Amino acid sequence: MAYDNTDKGALFTAKERKTEKHPHMTGKVNVKGKDYSLSAWSNVSKKGDKYLSLKVSEYDPSKGKQEDDGLPF
Repeated sequence: MAYDNTDKGALFTAKERKTEKHPHMTGKVNVKGKDYSLSAWSNVSKKGDKYLSLKVSEYDPSKGKQEDDGLPF
């Protein structure tokens, strides 16, 4: 039986951040059978609460290697 990664994803800590604008975390998510790239930045609100700011974009396998930790998604 093949693993179904539909509607699942993962974020990984970025190994290198060349500038402050680069994301703290990157990964991939599958939504209804379509893959998307995820980027996340750690932030602190004016009230001092920690949160993640996310960006979703179309997945392009030619844009560098995604993190590979052996997970099937």
